[in-house]
Amino acid sequence: MDVGSFGFTIAGLIVGFIVGMTGVGGGSLMTPILLWFGISPATAVGTDLLYAAITKASGVWVHSKNRNIDWKITGWLTLGSVPAAAATLWFLSTLDTDTQAANAVIKQGLAVVLVLTALAILFKSKLQAFASKHAGDRYHLSGTSLNLLTVITGVMVSLTSIGAGALGTVALFLLYPYLVTRRLVGTEIAHAVPLTLVAGLGHASMGNMDWSLLGYLLLGSLPGIYLGSHLTGRISDSVLRPCLAGMLLMIGYKLAF
Repeated sequence: MDVGSFGFTIAGLIVGFIVGMTGVGGGSLMTPILLWFGISPATAVGTDLLYAAITKASGVWVHSKNRNIDWKITGWLTLGSVPAAAATLWFLSTLDTDTQAANAVIKQGLAVVLVLTALAILFKSKLQAFASKHAGDRYHLSGTSLNLLTVITGVMVSLTSIGAGALGTVALFLLYPYLVTRRLVGTEIAHAVPLTLVAGLGHASMGNMDWSLLGYLLLGSLPGIYLGSHLTGRISDSVLRPCLAGMLLMIGYKLAF
């Protein structure tokens, strides 16, 4: 294994560790790290999407076994987000003749979604409390809002590889305030797998995929997730979340400007 490959494996280990410990941060961190390594935005997004689909698939199996997934909600979310992902991929394919334009669109989209993800992570508990307090009243989101949010999530995930995690969870908090946390997390993961898989395969069909890079990332992330999951709760959430949010804000700002 050369130095570059070793670096990708270490990156996978670090991101996997953070995901295992906090439950968030996978796509939010991996794509910017790949950009830092000099990977083109389109290839970074495409590779990270399949990386996310594979790593989250095991989570679906565990959550399904523990009956932590509301398959009806997962179905409605998928019905909105997957077609939106397909439409976004079609749009990116129309920019195929201008690689610089496609990369510029992805980079700016990545900056916006990183900032939104940072805010979602930072104010997660407050949003959850607000949703629970106003469940059923005039602040409760309607079915139309659900459709709109799932479409937006699909667009964000396809364009940047980010959004299926932190933003998807926050959307579920607002849409289904009575859903217990363990089922909310399981449902979000179950929704993320087909979404990231479709988006990832779409990017692969456009050539935005580095298969050897994907292998090195998985080589590091799988043991990283295992180690991180055993440290869950050892470090206060009130410390982890602001640190992660601050890091994402800085990365988003740097990409935008």
